[in-house]
Amino acid sequence: MITSTLLAAATTPLNWSPTVAIIMVIANIIAIAFGKATIKYPNSGPELPSSQFFGGFGLPALLATTSFGHILGVGTILGLHNLGRL
Repeated sequence: MITSTLLAAATTPLNWSPTVAIIMVIANIIAIAFGKATIKYPNSGPELPSSQFFGGFGLPALLATTSFGHILGVGTILGLHNLGRL
């Protein structure tokens, strides 16, 4: 019973393509912009080398925003794949 349910829920594997990469990059840019607007102390913690390239973020803010961006990106990519758009 459980095996048949799992097989019914399985989808085709998602192959990497430049479209998938572009979606992930855009999701990370959105997350960084959202973090820039909402993080109260973005430059706290250890500083990054050449912080002007990282928007003035410290290490914790950079890790938080890029982690959030990857969560957004994976959700978007899997959702579009499930809908048959990718």
